[in-house]
Amino acid sequence: MPLLDPSEIAAQLEPLSGWIFTENALRRDFRFRNFHQAFAFMEKVAGLAEAQNHHPDWHNCYNRVSIALWTHSAGGVTDKDFALAKAIQSIDSSSPMPPANTAARPPSQQLG
Repeated sequence: MPLLDPSEIAAQLEPLSGWIFTENALRRDFRFRNFHQAFAFMEKVAGLAEAQNHHPDWHNCYNRVSIALWTHSAGGVTDKDFALAKAIQSIDSSSPMPPANTAARPPSQQLG
């Protein structure tokens, strides 16, 4: 799968709320009311990842989940990462709290 160039990444990031491109990956932090909600979200993401055979790098600390998506075999971001980000976005539409990194710089400033 070919790597996406910075302009392709910027264009595909536009409709994805809260996602940024930094450190050669798509990243987003999620914040929930409690650990139970964070873990339930992770279980849903795990199902999506298994179905797509594309697994995130992630971290959980109490009510926060940080996700990084990049295609390890390609060494960067591909369409597979955006497919999983869009799927994650669809299950997060009812997230009780806004993403933690919404104050991050716009995607166009992340691509430097």
